[in-house]
Amino acid sequence: MKRSLLLLSSLFAVATAAMSAGQVSASDVKPLRVLLVCGGCCHDYAVQHQLLKSGIESRINAVVDVAFNPDKTTKATFDIYTSKDWAKDFDVVIHDECSADVTKDSHPGYLENILAAHKNGTPAVNLHCAMHCYRWGNFQEPVKTGAENAQWYEMLGLQSTRHDWKKPITINFVDPSSPIVKGMGTWTTVDEELYNNVSLLGARPLAKGKQMQKDKKTGAEVEAETVVAWTHEYGEKKTRIFSTTIGHTNDTVGDARYLDMVTRGLLWTCGKLADDGKPAAGYGK
Repeated sequence: MKRSLLLLSSLFAVATAAMSAGQVSASDVKPLRVLLVCGGCCHDYAVQHQLLKSGIESRINAVVDVAFNPDKTTKATFDIYTSKDWAKDFDVVIHDECSADVTKDSHPGYLENILAAHKNGTPAVNLHCAMHCYRWGNFQEPVKTGAENAQWYEMLGLQSTRHDWKKPITINFVDPSSPIVKGMGTWTTVDEELYNNVSLLGARPLAKGKQMQKDKKTGAEVEAETVVAWTHEYGEKKTRIFSTTIGHTNDTVGDARYLDMVTRGLLWTCGKLADDGKPAAGYGK
């Protein structure tokens, strides 16, 4: 009896030590359930949702379900959002839609239904044109906290309204202490869109992008710099949010550096990213 107890105690100690050392395989934990909402105007979403799904699933212990709408207009909507408990089966939602003209008047209650899930604790990852969705009123000017047309921006943590031409963007990581970007080096994209920053609404900048742009008054080329990746805590439950405005072209979305950053951001929102920037035990591959 004593020998059996000692054996059980030893096995427990070994298992505990292995877990604390991070020696847990993907087969020991359930994969993260990820919902990728993708579609709308101005981008090759038919290809990009596949790049994101395969890029994430090849990097971490996750299953990515896709809600794809082939509608290529700014009025693209997604049936999944019409259910009150639309996010209940998922650990995190990736917003990769481009639906600038879906408004409170065209679709009453639609945005509120989306945001309710995030207010209740479902994390979000927001990519590129997601920053320019669900906007109305005088959205070109800084929105006021609590205003009806501020709701989507308050979830994002940053207000952006436009971009200029497509030129390469040099990305510099400005918060090396963050595990999302720890160890990542400066890189320059192919021709991309640099989104403007109208105002920060709680965003913690992780990276800034520089791009040469044409001054509208003089015609001279000038260097513009904006925040292009950030984290945020949303609502009373401080739901974790990660966002990046980068990701217009297929080349960028398929770039290993981009997929690394997005995947780390996703893990961080779920509390599954270690301080060294690696997946928590059981979530790596």
